Amino acid sequence: MTNFHRRARIGAGIALFTAAALGLTACATGAETPAAAGEGDAVDAAAATSVDDFGSFADLETAAKAEGQLNVIALPRDWANYGEIIDLFTEKYPEITVNEASPDVSSAEEIQAAKTNEGLDTAPDVFDLGLAVALQNTDVFAPYQVQTWDEIPEELKEPTGLFVGDYGGYMSIGYDSSKFDAPKTLDDLKDAAYKGAVAINGDPTQAGAAFAAVGLATVQSDGTLDDFQPGIDFFADLQKAGNLLKVDVTTATVASGETPVVFDWDYLNAAHAADNKNWKVVVLDGTGYAGYYNQAINKDAPNPAAARLWQEFLYSDEVQNLWLKGGARPARMEAMTEAGTIDADLAAALPEVPSETVVPTEEQSTNAGTLLGEKWAAAVQ
Repeated sequence: MTNFHRRARIGAGIALFTAAALGLTACATGAETPAAAGEGDAVDAAAATSVDDFGSFADLETAAKAEGQLNVIALPRDWANYGEIIDLFTEKYPEITVNEASPDVSSAEEIQAAKTNEGLDTAPDVFDLGLAVALQNTDVFAPYQVQTWDEIPEELKEPTGLFVGDYGGYMSIGYDSSKFDAPKTLDDLKDAAYKGAVAINGDPTQAGAAFAAVGLATVQSDGTLDDFQPGIDFFADLQKAGNLLKVDVTTATVASGETPVVFDWDYLNAAHAADNKNWKVVVLDGTGYAGYYNQAINKDAPNPAAARLWQEFLYSDEVQNLWLKGGARPARMEAMTEAGTIDADLAAALPEVPSETVVPTEEQSTNAGTLLGEKWAAAVQ
């Protein structure tokens, strides 16, 4: 993982962000949360930007338990080990009910859910988002810096904590080895043997994994992240060849063979092997495309203390190692490796990474999102 961070910074020659970037018992948005016993003034949890605003971590826990609810959205249990992570939070904080809504919706649909449910107890407290959607919606987020903030690489976090990278990996191709040989290049997928077989995980104008698939196709087609047109052209060619399969990818579609070839993050593709013994994953030689998913707090969270406790939990040593157990690369991996708190066996089991890796900048992501909005639908219709 040390190599992943290094290559993401130096190989790409760019940073993800710049300083210029940018429940029935639930409390009402912005309401004051009871302070810990012995404190004089109540804590405005919705305005808290760090645990210090609560007084102590124990005070944050007390405030979150008093709310008693946490609303999460778009967290599939088979995605990067989220099932075990959610269950651990529930075990650790039995006083807090975790409400899991719409696990399979896209990043864009998370934001829409927050706007649709604004002011209601059912609004999401927290988000898990692809970079492009996070960049487009900073006005929806509340800034917060977890206790381990200093151990998160600068390029993985918006400076005030509006959104922060948490776990990531490489865009890969998963395939059913009983039907296909391992693709060595993107052009292999244009062959007639792949008729109606190649899927991406979502719509690239809304979903981070699909956006990254177009990014990978771009750099693997001798393009650069300054212009995603080569990637759009690649998928247009797949569509013309009849090879692009317009089916939403799930564990069930992989297990059944409905989606036998899938562009997705390496840790997500790897997870499908549990349900399909013939499932293999390849990260293509040449230029690799890496990315992180980002955590953010809804500024109108109905449970603002619980939202902040969830963030602290996700960036703890224990949960960072659980991302690793799910095959993803946690944001604090370098610092934890240096401190000796990383699970060394899990780290050693990570797959080899490409010799060169690119990660989009804020400007590149924004421009790519605009281009995809203009060109994608027509290219694959």
